[in-house]
Amino acid sequence: MSSPASASERAGRRSTAFDLLHPDVQRWIWQHRWTELRDAQERAVEPVLAGRDVLIAAATASGKTEAAFLPVCSALASDPEPVPGVRAVYLSPLKALINDQYGRLDELCEHLDIRVHRWHGDVPGSGKARVLAAPSGLLLITPESLEAMFVLRGPRIARLFEGLRYVVVDEMHSFIGTERGAQTQSLLHRLELALRRRVPRIGLSATLGDMAGAAGWLRPGRAERVTVIVAADDSTEVRLQIRGYLDATPATAARLAGQVDHANQAGQAGGESEEDSGHGATSAVADHLFATLRGTDNLVFANSRGNVERYADLLARRAERARVPNEFVPHHGSLSKDLREHVEARLKDRTTPVTAICTSTLEMGIDIGTVTSVAQLGAPPSVSSLRQRLGRSGRRGEPAILRAYLTEPEVTDRTGLVDRLRADLVQTIAMVELLGDHWYEPPTAGGLHLSTLIQQLLSLIAQHGGATPAQAHAALCGTGPFAAVDPATFAALLRSLGSRDIIAQGSDGLLLPGPTGERIVNHYSFYAAFRTAEEYRLVAAGRSLGTLPIDHPIGSGSLLIFAGRRWKVLDVDTRARVVELVRSSGGRPPGFGGHTGQVADEVRRRMLGIYTDDWRPTYLDATAGHLLAEGRRNFARHRLAETPLVPDGNHTHLVAWRGDRILATLAVALTARGLEVGQDAMALTVTADPPTLVRHLRDLAAQPTPDPLTLAGQVTNQVIDKWDELLDRPLLDAACAARDLDVPSAWDHLRAAVTRLPPGPW
Repeated sequence: MSSPASASERAGRRSTAFDLLHPDVQRWIWQHRWTELRDAQERAVEPVLAGRDVLIAAATASGKTEAAFLPVCSALASDPEPVPGVRAVYLSPLKALINDQYGRLDELCEHLDIRVHRWHGDVPGSGKARVLAAPSGLLLITPESLEAMFVLRGPRIARLFEGLRYVVVDEMHSFIGTERGAQTQSLLHRLELALRRRVPRIGLSATLGDMAGAAGWLRPGRAERVTVIVAADDSTEVRLQIRGYLDATPATAARLAGQVDHANQAGQAGGESEEDSGHGATSAVADHLFATLRGTDNLVFANSRGNVERYADLLARRAERARVPNEFVPHHGSLSKDLREHVEARLKDRTTPVTAICTSTLEMGIDIGTVTSVAQLGAPPSVSSLRQRLGRSGRRGEPAILRAYLTEPEVTDRTGLVDRLRADLVQTIAMVELLGDHWYEPPTAGGLHLSTLIQQLLSLIAQHGGATPAQAHAALCGTGPFAAVDPATFAALLRSLGSRDIIAQGSDGLLLPGPTGERIVNHYSFYAAFRTAEEYRLVAAGRSLGTLPIDHPIGSGSLLIFAGRRWKVLDVDTRARVVELVRSSGGRPPGFGGHTGQVADEVRRRMLGIYTDDWRPTYLDATAGHLLAEGRRNFARHRLAETPLVPDGNHTHLVAWRGDRILATLAVALTARGLEVGQDAMALTVTADPPTLVRHLRDLAAQPTPDPLTLAGQVTNQVIDKWDELLDRPLLDAACAARDLDVPSAWDHLRAAVTRLPPGPW
């Protein structure tokens, strides 16, 4: 069946890509009243049908999924005699994203006689049993579930995937440079080893900064053979504002408010305590969110689970006082699946407005429909993250709206250097400008990923019932994703594992699980490459609300805010790790821990440019403009354009406009010389006066660039990744050097910086 011209023309000419698609796929496009294929969809059809590896980089909501699956499904539908087995695999970092894509792909495939299957921890066993009994069609799966297949069904892998023609990796940027990404690369490689042939790979992402590096991740060692498609910008209008808030000291706040007692009495008379309303800048931000977002659908990214609960509670209190329905609900990874899915369903439902206060859980491609606006509380974690978040707004021809709320403390004689420079505000401006330049963080290069190599070695042994050292190295390192691990390092790894009873070697030379290794592999937590904290389960009236880290201090009578509501702890069962809750009028957000990630070199360089310029972005409100001007005045007052050193009592700040990895390397080098060093944003704070620090810096710069292994040996907290505790110290040094340090770049910076070090006076 041919489509009407309106469905097969682009820019006044017939779409050759459309003509290559299977007639039933063409019919599906026509039935959905598409007038054209989008840029990524048009350009992906031919290389995907040709069986090449393809990397598709396109904005959120630009049709990346269809760009991959229109030609994939066409190829599967055109196969006259399909080989039994799963025919295409879709790998996703999120179970929720799998559930979302399942509906979209099932609707596409139902007319093509192609089955679509889900496989993850929440899928009933009956659904998995159907796949095992008659493997076919599309399999949507997480890396952890695919890992479990290799461990539990190793001998059947070749049969289950005998007919495999494509692998699609969604949200690829979330894997690159991580232990989970190394696991995913290894699983894809082992899948091809089991099938004894190459399987075309398709990577999808909205935020990739280095296409060559990303192509190298998708097909290690063969990046030049990957077809890279960077979709044309959809030119969505962006409306942006950065709002600044000054968090006044208690004394200043009291003066501004008049009589403290009078203010407290007024609050109490209105039924509102300071705990209910928040205070200072936090309260002002909550006020603006409430006034601006009510009545529409929005996402508010709060950077941490604690902040999600804090602002969800503050906004709910404002709705209660205003006697209006509460439209503000929390969404984060510690909430139960039912609560998260309820929020997602409310976002998709256009009959009632809702604003989700969330972490990165709603950053990636779960289809929640169009939201009116996005808010960012505090500096964004990265430019890539900012792009993902902004992409949630501005669909279907509407402008993308982003409001960033930056809170800075009032400057006093006790205020630290970074706060005096208004670094969070300037970092946010730098990220916005880099976003406008279409720059994103490049993939993290290097890394031995020895922790994940341990997991993959045990998984490989389980899959085959044993393997010789040579076979294991060839499969995982020789041609696999752990190519940086040479035979000597691999042998040292085997000895380290053997000494801990993780592996043993049989008389025939086969590597086998040792007693401890057997227990590790048989535990459900083995399948994840990342560390997961032990947690309490929070329960109210028999309903599970979510989880809290087990190291969170909690006891009977404690008050906390969770799931957007206030609770009192009735009982703590430490053996079952269950906390019973009852509704309460008081509470505080729990501390969840976690970290914000590393800031890249280019962000810090752009920050320096902002400080040395007098340009004022038009998207700053009045307060943000004043805060920027104040930061620039303090930058000039400390002469940071001329010197990287700022004396501060018994300390000296070394301000390096470089990324966190280089700063961490310099911190280790200075610590190794007996100095106490701390890092805050772009500054290292060293317990030494300026002349002493200058002497150390000059000495370091004059020395040959040190061996990274030697420098890593000075790091005490090397056990970072899940299985690092199984590594001997030399292996820990090697893993730390590859993961955390950038010695060549740090020494290049150091040698350039010492030329700007004046002799004093200070």
